[in-house]
Amino acid sequence: MVDKSEKFSWLVRIGFAARGITYLLLGYIALSTRGDAEGGGSAVYDYLQEVPIGTPILWTMTAGLLAYVAFRLMCAISDLQHRGTDSTGILKRIGDGASAVAHLFLAYACFQFATGEKSSSDGDSGGKEMAGSILQMEIGWIVIGAIGLGFLIGAFMQAKTAFTAHFMHRISARAPSITCPIGRAGHAARAIVFLLIGWSMIKGAWVESEERIQGLGQAILSLRDTGLIYSVVAIGLIMFGIFSLFTARYRIIPDFGPEGLKPSFRS
Repeated sequence: MVDKSEKFSWLVRIGFAARGITYLLLGYIALSTRGDAEGGGSAVYDYLQEVPIGTPILWTMTAGLLAYVAFRLMCAISDLQHRGTDSTGILKRIGDGASAVAHLFLAYACFQFATGEKSSSDGDSGGKEMAGSILQMEIGWIVIGAIGLGFLIGAFMQAKTAFTAHFMHRISARAPSITCPIGRAGHAARAIVFLLIGWSMIKGAWVESEERIQGLGQAILSLRDTGLIYSVVAIGLIMFGIFSLFTARYRIIPDFGPEGLKPSFRS
């Protein structure tokens, strides 16, 4: 009999795999076309929409990404991963919250393609639409600014993780040895992308304009004129995608014990 904790664990693993496919294809599209990546996740999901059994894949990815969002939110709110309440732990939990927001945008775009509500001609507009809706609220600019700050903190934590390779503490010892260097490269590239997204949200909140806000694809394309840096970041995102696929298999996911959302880790 599979309990709810194990079912959720499998959904989270699907979420890591969905994240991996998204970043892997996004990096590939950015590297091979230097233009189509502007659609961000939309470019990836449009690509998947055209492959055989693409729609079931998109529905599976949507469910996985939503589970991943829930997982990151629990990490941020209930300290699911025991990060603690010191300054470092709080920063990590804010980074978890920013990651949840980023992947909520991806899950929303994936859902739109799965239902046929969106096509490649719409570009990377999903994030702007959501940002525009938030900015219409009375305190919308504060919300967007706070999310942008979360992305900047997330960028710092991603860069720190790339340096320390702390992510390996939650990866099974059975994982291939190449997991660590690939993870370092992927987190470094993701730190750059999070920095660009966060800064664009801060600027968008300041002038209360969603047009200043960059999505995942637009953040990557903003580096297009940098030549080597653009290529290195694109390759890094491919590495992060591969790392995420390894993570889907070898990540140590906490159980949900009788004490509630704070679990104990199993080896």
